[in-house]
Amino acid sequence: MTEFPKPTEEPVLPADRPARRNSFTRFLDGVEWLGNLLPHPVTLFAILAFGMVLLSGLFAWMDLAVVDPRPAGATGREEDGMIRAVSLMDADGIRRIFTGLVTNFTGFAPLGVVLVAMLGIGVAEKSGVLSAAVRGVVLGASPKMVTLAIVFAGVISNTASELGYVVLIPLAGAVYHSLGRHPLAGMAAAFAGVSGGYSANLLIGTIDPLLAGITEEAAQLIDADYGVTATASYYFMAASTFLVTGIGALVSIYIVEPKLGKFDSSRAEPELLDTKISALDQQEKKALRRAGLAVIAVLALMALTLLPEWGVLRDGETGDRMRSPFFTGFAVWILVFFLAVGYAYGKVVGTIRNDRDMIDGMAKAMSSLGLYIVIIFFAAQFVAFFAWSNLGAITAVNGATFLQEMGLTGPVLFVGFILVCAVINLMLGSASAQWAMTAPIFVPMLMLIGYSPEVIQTAYRIGDSTTNIITPMMSYFGLILAWAARYDRNVGIGTMIAMMLPYSIFFTIAWMLLFFLWVFGLGLPVGPGSPTYYTPG
Repeated sequence: MTEFPKPTEEPVLPADRPARRNSFTRFLDGVEWLGNLLPHPVTLFAILAFGMVLLSGLFAWMDLAVVDPRPAGATGREEDGMIRAVSLMDADGIRRIFTGLVTNFTGFAPLGVVLVAMLGIGVAEKSGVLSAAVRGVVLGASPKMVTLAIVFAGVISNTASELGYVVLIPLAGAVYHSLGRHPLAGMAAAFAGVSGGYSANLLIGTIDPLLAGITEEAAQLIDADYGVTATASYYFMAASTFLVTGIGALVSIYIVEPKLGKFDSSRAEPELLDTKISALDQQEKKALRRAGLAVIAVLALMALTLLPEWGVLRDGETGDRMRSPFFTGFAVWILVFFLAVGYAYGKVVGTIRNDRDMIDGMAKAMSSLGLYIVIIFFAAQFVAFFAWSNLGAITAVNGATFLQEMGLTGPVLFVGFILVCAVINLMLGSASAQWAMTAPIFVPMLMLIGYSPEVIQTAYRIGDSTTNIITPMMSYFGLILAWAARYDRNVGIGTMIAMMLPYSIFFTIAWMLLFFLWVFGLGLPVGPGSPTYYTPG
């Protein structure tokens, strides 16, 4: 394979620039230093899990409780209408820990998704199709456009979020490394798009009908006939796609990448350092065309299982497309997609000759997940203990009550609302769980002030998205940390938080400004048929 010739004047990439040490960079350095004083992530999650057991016993002994805001008869609501701290130190708690330790791990949502998806990705890596596709995309591309494309792809991947976490983030690291840039900067850009821009998208995703249903139930506490559709926030979220993409790219290019400086390959896994930018030969081009046909075939199969009235992966009872096995089982499509593409490419170039080659690719992919699996075991225990103790729910209700007691009524109320949601999101990683707990407080409260449930839900989604990238409570945080550690074995939680904090800050500021301009400045609806103000009757 011939090496791609270098241009006579090589562009200066951000990774080659001297590290900037302005006041903001020094602040991030301090965050990283403090964060990296913490022990190894595995040890940290083990300590947190043990600490949660102790705290649950303390707060249960103190009889810590709040009024449950959910309506009577709601799933999980106690008869006396209270949410109480539950001790994991008494006999019942200890029995629950012993019987749930294994299922906490095996039932942790990201684990199964990652393992299944990595089987297909392993075949694709073995075939060489990922490397060829990367080279085909990045040859001749400007650094800024590559960054913009990565953030945008991350936002769009939210429709099927596993695809972004499992595929795009590590791929972005490979793209940056192949360009001679810092791989962690590429991973950060992708992570910012996938998770920091979680609520922005040009397409309706699975989270939209889920949150709309929770909002509708909360709204009906005030107006029994009020309905909220899955497209309630669509206009605003579609416009937010371009905001998040632009802000994410700017933060990546001018803050995160200069701070990371030049990539130190001595701390990376050796097999990750073989990527070379070289021109595609004729056989590789032919193989990519064959892989393209495989992509078309898989997409056609996906459409046939979902779009027709008889689609087998629509909901079996309601026929709904969004709340359906198609999306809940999307990891299977990732597996099928990469198996098909990897096989089609590998048969042409000779890297996949038989079933043994495919199995070798799968086994190698599994062997690279050792650290991730160890992290996930302890992280799963911490998340489970946190939920069992009810301390997350109590925190959410107290935060919502605090906002209510501030007594604000004008549009400025939404500043506090968004910030409270962002803080709560640091402790409750699930968007639906957080909204199910806080919507019965926020939605009726703000409806009585005069704002529509659709606008309230839109503001909530801003707060819910912007801190996803800086909280270890986010389900995929351990996966991203494990990916990053392959490029830099010294990466710790502090490094990750400091790297992602600029995105979180600028996303929050820019998104709130857009919200106020959109809703109160221009008076635009946040979605089709979504009013800004609520009028009883």
